[in-house]
Amino acid sequence: MKGDPRKRGFSTRAVHAGQAPEPVTGAVAVPIFQTSTYVHPGLGESKGFDYARTTNPTRTALEENVAALEGGHRGHAFASGMAAISTLMTLVHADDHAVFSANVYGGTYRFIEQVLDRYRVRATWVDTTDLQAVQDALQESTKLVFLESPTNPMMEVTDIAAVAELASTVSATVAVDNTFMSPYFQQPLDLGANVVVHSTTKFLNGHSDSIGGVLVTDSEELSDWFAFVQKSAGGILSPFDAFLTMRGIKTLGVRMERHESNANAVARYLDQHGKVAAVHYPGLEAFPGHGLQRQQSTGFGAMISFEVETFERAKTVLDAFEVFSLAESLGGVESLACHPGSMTHASVPAERRAELGIGDGLVRLSVGIEDEADLLDDLGQALDRLD
Repeated sequence: MKGDPRKRGFSTRAVHAGQAPEPVTGAVAVPIFQTSTYVHPGLGESKGFDYARTTNPTRTALEENVAALEGGHRGHAFASGMAAISTLMTLVHADDHAVFSANVYGGTYRFIEQVLDRYRVRATWVDTTDLQAVQDALQESTKLVFLESPTNPMMEVTDIAAVAELASTVSATVAVDNTFMSPYFQQPLDLGANVVVHSTTKFLNGHSDSIGGVLVTDSEELSDWFAFVQKSAGGILSPFDAFLTMRGIKTLGVRMERHESNANAVARYLDQHGKVAAVHYPGLEAFPGHGLQRQQSTGFGAMISFEVETFERAKTVLDAFEVFSLAESLGGVESLACHPGSMTHASVPAERRAELGIGDGLVRLSVGIEDEADLLDDLGQALDRLD
């Protein structure tokens, strides 16, 4: 495509940004440059690529693509979402202070509490939906505010723009894990955030066949630092995984529309079901974050959690599913179900899970793109197993 893809619509950028036809053959798909090094034309001369840990054309194409979708300065691709988050955490030093959403993915909690804590970074966990609580938590030494919105798995919605404004009073960097929404529905940089985090494993890739992560920045300063950490620490995304993720992103727009359409139907079905105690989904009008999500995003996504009171009842439902698969992860074309308390959030202490509302009867769904009727039938037959 000729011209600047960044000036085009979302799905046009998803297909074309960072992916000019390969100059030698005209191949429409970016090749997998499976190489560790590059020959230099002569001493002191380079074609822009020196060693594959530092740069790789396939990875660069993905980084440019995601940056264009998030409206960012640059993108940086890593071997996993947690590798991206661990790189983000290099922004804080010993004795610095950081504020985190109280309700985050269990792996993020584990990294902050059991790894980052060893480096004397002071962490405060805050209900970031409460702006007064955020303001009270900020200190002169606060260097980072890390948000999930909506949160995993309770789907709590934070006012990203308001938190960014508060964080600016102490010159703190604001990072938002946008994995649940994808840039199709939500673009945190436009709301004042400085860094966007994705597990590309999820909706960006969309096919459950690759693990990866990405950071997208709003400034050259942050981009230069993350590029330096990429080169120095080496937790980079492989060329093949970059290729798979770009392949998935091409259909992100159409997939997210189908994901959300199915999720909306599933959430409303669950909300009316007599054996379901509560449903957590921002697309439901009665959900506490509904209005804010509508204001700062263009959709509500495909992640839902619901409560059936006890572990035994949750197990009954999860074991009975036929279309939904019992598995960790999310964001693939197939519908997945999991038990956060014993799976994704098992590393969070039981008493803390209870404080956050992650009870033993909580089930999390990642709604896929199957036929809506089949998903509703599967939910119905599974819930019928309950007394």
